[in-house]
Amino acid sequence: MIDVLIVKTSSLGDVVHALPVLSDIQRVYPDWKIAWMVEESLQALPKLHPFCAEVIPVATRRWRKSWLGEATKQELKQLRSRLKEIQPHYVLDLQGLIKSALLARLSPGLHLGYRWGSARENLATLLYDQGFAVSWNQHAVERNRKLAAASLGYGIHETPCDYGVFQNSAHTPSKDAILIHSSSWQTKLWPEESWIALGQVLSKKGLRCVLPSGSPSEWERAQRLVQQIPYAIALPPGPLADCIGHLAGAHSVVGVDTGLTHLATALNLPTVALYRVTDPAATGVFGSDRAINLGGKSGCPSVDAVLITLTRLGCFSAVESA
Repeated sequence: MIDVLIVKTSSLGDVVHALPVLSDIQRVYPDWKIAWMVEESLQALPKLHPFCAEVIPVATRRWRKSWLGEATKQELKQLRSRLKEIQPHYVLDLQGLIKSALLARLSPGLHLGYRWGSARENLATLLYDQGFAVSWNQHAVERNRKLAAASLGYGIHETPCDYGVFQNSAHTPSKDAILIHSSSWQTKLWPEESWIALGQVLSKKGLRCVLPSGSPSEWERAQRLVQQIPYAIALPPGPLADCIGHLAGAHSVVGVDTGLTHLATALNLPTVALYRVTDPAATGVFGSDRAINLGGKSGCPSVDAVLITLTRLGCFSAVESA
């Protein structure tokens, strides 16, 4: 028997922003068992939190290509069967989309979510048994936490945000600076010449720049960049678990507004997040004094600003300049 099934299927950053809900529930109801429904490509994320008892993978990105296909029907049948087996008492949709509300409805239990006016898609609220008002005037992490607290009957008050995931002690701190250069939004990208200039300075300080990628076009960009950054390496697209392994124990992280940058914050790594067209007050890195947002809708952060911020975070104190 599962006490709560959390529905937060995607995207990477959104799932990271919901992890503190597990810590909050654990603090109040330490004997509860929590399951999490998430896209199959992201199932490594809830598993990072020790209070997540089970991950229920879904494949909406595959299924929508062939909703009436036999393979899709079979997978949906297996999903319903598994949800019936775990019999969650509460089903909490933290996403507030029609898609997520429909997925939540596949499960038995009391269906909880946002009230009309608080959800990203208001029609989703018609599928909940109970809805709760949550102000938009706060960070996404706090919206998740407050919806869960209202739904499950506890307070968070001044309780600080706790992602509940930490660097694996098996990973010793490295001299790898992770440069998260890619986003699905072209408008969020930092100029390539800025990445090159930053990487060249970091390499002179004894760091090895590591550039991950999640698609063929991102892989091509990473390869272009490392050609002009001494000792840098480009990582080809691969499973999320592999990327998490590279992040764990990293010396520092600089990244655009994308999921991996938020994951670095959850892992409590020194992180500088770069913003150009989005508001960090709503979706910036959050909840760690080792993570700092730069820029916003008003402008693009400079290389010097990034270096100054890394220095403030103490990133160069133990690294000899070349």
